[in-house]
Amino acid sequence: MPTSADRTRPDACPGAIAVHQAADGGLARVRVPGGTLTNAQLTALTEASADLGDGGLELTSRANVQIRALASGAEIELAARLRDAGLLPSLTHERVRNVIASPLGDDQHLVDALDRALCARAELAALPGRFLITVDDGSGDVSGLGGDIGLHGNALLLAGSDTGLRISDPVAAVVTAALEFQAIRGEAWRLAEVPDGIARITATLRISGLGTPGPDRIPIEAQPSRPIGRIGDVTVAAVPLGKLTQTQARQLCDLVPWVRLTPWRSVVLPDIDVPADLVTDPSSPWHGVTACAGRPGCAKSLADVRADATAWIRTRKDSGPVHWSGCERRCGKPAGQVVEMIATGNGYRRSE
Repeated sequence: MPTSADRTRPDACPGAIAVHQAADGGLARVRVPGGTLTNAQLTALTEASADLGDGGLELTSRANVQIRALASGAEIELAARLRDAGLLPSLTHERVRNVIASPLGDDQHLVDALDRALCARAELAALPGRFLITVDDGSGDVSGLGGDIGLHGNALLLAGSDTGLRISDPVAAVVTAALEFQAIRGEAWRLAEVPDGIARITATLRISGLGTPGPDRIPIEAQPSRPIGRIGDVTVAAVPLGKLTQTQARQLCDLVPWVRLTPWRSVVLPDIDVPADLVTDPSSPWHGVTACAGRPGCAKSLADVRADATAWIRTRKDSGPVHWSGCERRCGKPAGQVVEMIATGNGYRRSE
């Protein structure tokens, strides 16, 4: 991981206002803390992409949504629509509202409280766009995704590891940790890049009375499996290559009162008949396959990775997570063990 000495510019993570100019037009990333969208919000995103972008909704590895192919200036209309839908509560903090939560957990209320508290502190608007908070219900599904600050039940994580502190006021603890990170980070984008950053934030929390030592440290690691199919009273459906088409998105708008996005580019749905082109069978060759944008959307890509991945899937014989990348930057690569197919300009290099 690069150190703060390697940082010569601010991070360029796109937002809904400060869009990234890709080869196919503007790219807007809409933060969805905790991943939950109401029907009205999903409809607003679907119609915004149909009217202003390419019609699809890209799902990210942080359970956010991207809209591509925006014309110059379309981000102004997009921001207005997002604000009306409650998806842009802060113009100043919109790039730092990165909160991943356990998709099958009952913690959206906590995520919402964290989001409000973060947006209420003006100094936190300067956090890097790559800053990440994880809220794990104790199942271990999102704690291993490399958050800067994490909640694992009542355990506080920093840079993806258990600090040993146990907390009773999670909102105050996370905000205090975020403020300290912003104060000490210098040019660093992630907490792991800050020398003694974990120790310094841990000490601040103990002095502030926001954390007490627990009996044991919880081992944290990325989970190898990605849930799919019927689980209790909900269904987890994978989205092929992580992009909802306009048709798929509109079908969901017609069927569900809510949807919860996951960091595995799938969606948690209530008890409905799931559209046939979403994946609910763990043995499907589409399950676990992800890809970056590739050509023609990304100028740096060496291949049309989505077309190549689709052709490969039709003849796939193995199983497990596979990520297709158009270049060595490996954008969108999931956390944990994953086979990589990396475009070289002359085919693909397989990395395991």
